[in-house]
Amino acid sequence: MSTDRILTAIGVLLAIVAAFVALEWWAVILVLLGLLSGFLSPLTDMAARTGYTVAAIALPTIADALDAIPMAGSYLNAIIDNFAVVIAGIVIANFLLVIVSRLMESEAA
Repeated sequence: MSTDRILTAIGVLLAIVAAFVALEWWAVILVLLGLLSGFLSPLTDMAARTGYTVAAIALPTIADALDAIPMAGSYLNAIIDNFAVVIAGIVIANFLLVIVSRLMESEAA
């Protein structure tokens, strides 16, 4: 199993746990996991980077509609919101890697 798959599975698992277990540090833990995943498995395709960015923005908005489901909706909303934080960490890591690579290219020129 690749590192990317392992970190994705951990991200999903922690997003679920964070929806049920109150902890002040969940946001930090989830974004750090996303950053780690983004730095270890950078997205090289521009379409993939754009897709992750759109997902990080759109998922919480879409998840808000799940609150209408009795009993389970708020938990589903929280799980998707938590996973969006992991995705945001991946997006930030990839953004930083692109900036660094562009700066390195301009130094070489």
